[in-house]
Amino acid sequence: MKTMTCQDLGGPCDLALRGETADDVIKAQDRHLKEAVERGDETHAAARRAMQGRWKHPKKSMDWYSSTKKAFAATAED
Repeated sequence: MKTMTCQDLGGPCDLALRGETADDVIKAQDRHLKEAVERGDETHAAARRAMQGRWKHPKKSMDWYSSTKKAFAATAED
């Protein structure tokens, strides 16, 4: 199990997101952003829009995904 923060993934806070894989952490970030925005947390709205918009640009999204997977791989186990 590894931990990355919301901020590590481009968000505004230091909430710890844990997972066995980079995909687990990315999904946790997506849920976190969605829930924060639904609660009216505007500090997370820009990160949520960026995450949603990222997938409209395949090259950029793959660059982000690759760098996130590398950062996850370099993160120490909990």
